[in-house]
Amino acid sequence: MRIGLLIYGSLDTLSGGYLYDRKLVEHLCEAGDSVEIVSLPWRSYPAHLADNLSLRLYRRLRDLSVDILLQDELNHPSLALVNRRLRRRQPRYPLISVVHHLRSSEQHPRRLQPLYRAVERAYLRTVDGFIFNSRTTRQAVAALRGEREEDKGGSENLAPLDGVIAYPAADHLPAPNEGAAEELISARGSDDGPLRILFVGNLIPRKGLRHLITALSRLPKAGWLLDVVGDEAVDRAYAAELRRQIGAAGLEGNIRLHGRVSDSELAQRYRAAHLLAVPSYEGFGIVYLEAMAFGLPVLASVYGGAGEIVDSGVNGLLVEPADADGIAAHLSALARDRERLADLGRNARSRYAAHPRWADSAAAARAYLAAIVQ
Repeated sequence: MRIGLLIYGSLDTLSGGYLYDRKLVEHLCEAGDSVEIVSLPWRSYPAHLADNLSLRLYRRLRDLSVDILLQDELNHPSLALVNRRLRRRQPRYPLISVVHHLRSSEQHPRRLQPLYRAVERAYLRTVDGFIFNSRTTRQAVAALRGEREEDKGGSENLAPLDGVIAYPAADHLPAPNEGAAEELISARGSDDGPLRILFVGNLIPRKGLRHLITALSRLPKAGWLLDVVGDEAVDRAYAAELRRQIGAAGLEGNIRLHGRVSDSELAQRYRAAHLLAVPSYEGFGIVYLEAMAFGLPVLASVYGGAGEIVDSGVNGLLVEPADADGIAAHLSALARDRERLADLGRNARSRYAAHPRWADSAAAARAYLAAIVQ
């Protein structure tokens, strides 16, 4: 197959969504398909909306020599009207959206939310099919498009919701084998030192680090340490705000910001931690599965797709992100009860072992694309 993939910026961007896109491209190329990357520049939301009026962009996409065009749903502000023009062309290639999570599912200023929902809904109604990263994401897309997931078709000539759920995986990191994982888990269960908490994610508001720091500030400083792995350059103003929060709370000795790290260093961070805490809205949350590969229980948000892999009280904890008292209580309890921490870790490792690998998920996505092309 000749496949196009439209993204913002570089495929090497550090995020779970871009990792997903990279693994899919790798599988397609290994299967003998050709993949042409179409990159649009990162700009402001209004500038992305203006892309819809770009004759140059329309012609670039119109003239692609591909059998099918994948579009990372993150690019939706640039494509809502462009796609409508592309759909009027005959013959044309199918448009498939790769959806990690919806922008309109995030928290935004109330005055902007109607605009974001309208633009995203308009885009979702222009594509021919979807690759979803979770059931949660599929349900969110169906709701925003204005249909039930089981609908055979929709009103207003809306095509039925067609797509495949291809879950992200976590076997891209050098995770320990079963025996080594059990050694790590057992060691955590007998370690009576400070609770070593790990946060992994770009330093942006959606990831919930501010709430986690607020919760930790309510615990005795001697009882915990927090390592933060994530790119500060994505939102420098927010990263600076977090540093001010840490300083104001006098937590410089407890919280270490490591910035962006290599996969090998990230694996070392997972090995050294007791717990992953990322109270973020996620369409799925690859980071949770990564942690589980190392036998780490995870603290995640009740919102989004984390609930598809985190069974609260069994292999981790689901919390209200802004409930600082509740988060603090959970962390304090785990710091005191290391046997429970180990039990959660064993269940987390079992959950990872039962999950599909990247090759399985990418193969399911490719089979879906091949069926459409044929």
